[in-house]
Amino acid sequence: MNKARLFVVSAPSGCGKGTILGEVFKNSDVFYSVSCTTRDPREGEVDGVHYHFIDDAQFEKTAAENGFLEYAGFVKHYYGTPAEPVIRNLSEGRDVVLEIETNGAFQVKKAMPEAVLIFILPPSVDELKRRLNKRGTESEAVIAERVKAAADEIAKAYDYDYAIMNDGLEDAVRDFETVMRAAKNDLSDADMFRTSNKTIKNMINEVLKNA
Repeated sequence: MNKARLFVVSAPSGCGKGTILGEVFKNSDVFYSVSCTTRDPREGEVDGVHYHFIDDAQFEKTAAENGFLEYAGFVKHYYGTPAEPVIRNLSEGRDVVLEIETNGAFQVKKAMPEAVLIFILPPSVDELKRRLNKRGTESEAVIAERVKAAADEIAKAYDYDYAIMNDGLEDAVRDFETVMRAAKNDLSDADMFRTSNKTIKNMINEVLKNA
């Protein structure tokens, strides 16, 4: 029986989702779907590893040919998930992880209701802004846009299946792996992270309180 699952992960920029996933992948044989984007690479990013960096014309052509599982515009750029490798890996019995923004996540959930949506929360919006400034890769204006967008994204966490907080890498990785294992094997181990849980709802409320 094919028990492969599609995990869709979202978090505001600067929340550390890439670092968490990097640790998770060390212990899991999953296919990480590399998204396409029309934004420029940041320092250290590699084409085909972090993103497929393409221009607007190529992106729009692929979208017109239904080549994306989902796509959206975000902070003046396009982002999209190539459909073929996701479907192929799932059919071969391999779990797939997508790292995409909220609108794209809901597109995937609509097309594939069995997908498991996981939201990674920052401890606070102020902490998120501090991390973005520390990264030093974007202007103050862009950071301000991202912080504003972050509050809108976090408000959508209520509609995800699970939410965890990145208030420390080791704990966040453990919590994420617990959610993956429970969802894949129909266990109750991760019920504490379900967004239907009152504690998780309150946690999201607290993050948004001073946004």
